Amino acid sequence: MHLSQDIKPISYLKSKTADVINNVNENQRSVIITQNGEAKAVIQDIKSYENMQNSLNLLKLIVQSENDIENNRIICQEDMFNNLEKKLFG
Repeated sequence: MHLSQDIKPISYLKSKTADVINNVNENQRSVIITQNGEAKAVIQDIKSYENMQNSLNLLKLIVQSENDIENNRIICQEDMFNNLEKKLFG
């Protein structure tokens, strides 16, 4: 993160909105918007946002899987595929 480039006051965003959005999309670097000297918002390009959301969803699945293993809520692979075939193909 380059603080001089990545942190901007809300007044800068108000006057140069198009420039900020173009830079975020071109550089794929988030910009932190401050108000009264405090960080209040983050502007991020859509592709980076989607990648972050996908990563978070995968991490949630890993945590759920680890919890299932810890609580012995598991079945063998063969049984899982047999159950899946029954549900899909009757």
